[in-house]
Amino acid sequence: MSQTTERAFETYVEEIFLTRGGWKSGSNAEWDKERALFPAQVFAFIADTQPKLWAEMQTLHAAGLEALLLNSLVKELDAKGSLHVLRHGFKFYGRTFRLAYFKPAHGANLEVLELFDKNRLTVTRQVPCHPNDNRTLDMVLAVNGLPVSTIELKNPGTGQSWRNAVRQYKEDRDPRAPLFEFKKRSLVHFAADSEEVHMTTRLAGEKTYFLPFNRGSHPGQIICGAGNPRHESGYRTGYFWEEVLQVASFLDILGHFMFLEKKEEKVEDGRGGHRVVTKETMIFPRYHQLDSVRNLVLHSGCDGLGHNYLIQHSAGSGKTNSISWLSTGSPVCTTRRM
Repeated sequence: MSQTTERAFETYVEEIFLTRGGWKSGSNAEWDKERALFPAQVFAFIADTQPKLWAEMQTLHAAGLEALLLNSLVKELDAKGSLHVLRHGFKFYGRTFRLAYFKPAHGANLEVLELFDKNRLTVTRQVPCHPNDNRTLDMVLAVNGLPVSTIELKNPGTGQSWRNAVRQYKEDRDPRAPLFEFKKRSLVHFAADSEEVHMTTRLAGEKTYFLPFNRGSHPGQIICGAGNPRHESGYRTGYFWEEVLQVASFLDILGHFMFLEKKEEKVEDGRGGHRVVTKETMIFPRYHQLDSVRNLVLHSGCDGLGHNYLIQHSAGSGKTNSISWLSTGSPVCTTRRM
């Protein structure tokens, strides 16, 4: 019974992705777990969106093109990370191949919109996640063949919750595996159940730190508790699957919100002195940040300038980042209010 309940929730989530979110179904048959990629999806996207460049390289490399291209892509991912490759492409024999197209923050032309619509986002269930064993995780979200997010799902009806998913990430997922290695493939990992969602951008065993990605039990009120309010879907986390992870919303987050934060810190060098190291943190907006920025941009875009706004963020909740995102705007804000 518990397995049936678990699968029912996973099936519901997948159905939302496919029927309302704009995602396509991915296939484990196309998954390369050693490289942590969907190579066929990568090649299909490049051939569809950059046909002249693809044809030129086919002429030069013939049957060896795909293997050479894949090796170059993996090297670029390992050196610069998947967020950089998604936004700026990767080099191959002096040319740049794009792996995603995003809507510009201000304005768009028909050519850009046409390329944006060719992005192929896939959700794949029960994906092998380690090269040397057959362990699987519940879901992998990929953009044009490149995995960008993983999800572990639990259902309280089985006696498990998001806390068990967190424990699974800490104990059963090797952070050195290609899929999980910091910034090189998947950028964010979600531990979720029907009640709550929590996230991390770096797996580090028992030191892994998860942040809540919840709306608050009483959104819009001055006093707002933890958790989420009821949702019309019957699952309190329905907002996450139906709104946040909708294709346009998710691409907006990847294209305009996420960033790699770098800070220099002094650490002891073991000889009585100190050395300076650079600490990197992948920033994924929390729900209250995403919600406030999008609603403010939407309101100002519809009602014009000259209004005053008050946003209540608690201490340590990311006010500086919210201000920074607000200054750049967000194209998806003009279509819906979360």
